Amino acid sequence: MAHPKRKISKTRRDKRRTHYKATAPQIATCPTTGEAHLYHRAHWHEGKLYYRGQVLIDNSSEIENVA
Repeated sequence: MAHPKRKISKTRRDKRRTHYKATAPQIATCPTTGEAHLYHRAHWHEGKLYYRGQVLIDNSSEIENVA
């Protein structure tokens, strides 16, 4: 197994790691509901699943019928 001949200094190690940065996720606003959500993700709003401004799943009617 390979072992380093000399200890890597903290400065040298940190220089290598400068490019690893956490990025904040981009937030989009739904044109239909005005709800904030992540890009390219479906989101729930008042019992309906929206993606790109269109309803994919409507659970609000099922909930009303049960109650």
